[in-house]
Amino acid sequence: MDTFDAIRQRRAVKHFDPEHSFTADELALLMDLALQAPTSFNMQNWRFVLVEDPELRKQVRAAANDQAQVTDASLLFVLCADIKAWEKEPQRYWRNAPQAAQDILVPWMKPFYEGKEELQRDEAMRSVGIVAQTMMLAAKAMGYDSCPMIGFDPVRVAELIRLPEDHAVGMLVVVGKATQPAWAKPGQLPLEEVLIRNRFA
Repeated sequence: MDTFDAIRQRRAVKHFDPEHSFTADELALLMDLALQAPTSFNMQNWRFVLVEDPELRKQVRAAANDQAQVTDASLLFVLCADIKAWEKEPQRYWRNAPQAAQDILVPWMKPFYEGKEELQRDEAMRSVGIVAQTMMLAAKAMGYDSCPMIGFDPVRVAELIRLPEDHAVGMLVVVGKATQPAWAKPGQLPLEEVLIRNRFA
């Protein structure tokens, strides 16, 4: 599918075929495409919890206001981020870069993030948002639909997936074969309202 078409056609679908499954090759392709998403300092701080166990998926659904797409979609991802990825062997993020780039970027990470808890969490959420959109566009290009979800209890979901203390849950993303189309776009703001040139008035 053309990139422009994938962007325009991607919608938050709510109704999925519960009998449909991804093949191993399809899942590998989806993940390969998702992993192309950029991250600050190339630290790849996203973590994808693919919830496959049916009972666990039911428990996540209960924590997500009983939304059917949690169990009906082919794939359920809890998208998380390692908030402390910046301090975990940062040289590995640049191991294939020219030495000159490594010498600048690797030592810069610690002073950039250390002691800045809000920045660390902001970075985690930025990464989750970018990779979620990358994944959803990839799914659309593959002929599938998706839905990003924030309507869940993050504390309960964190418990269910045994989230490490230095990680954060960003959102759920489900991917699968739609059985009903999404609503028509409910209300697009005009460009003039959202595009600010140079500075706010």
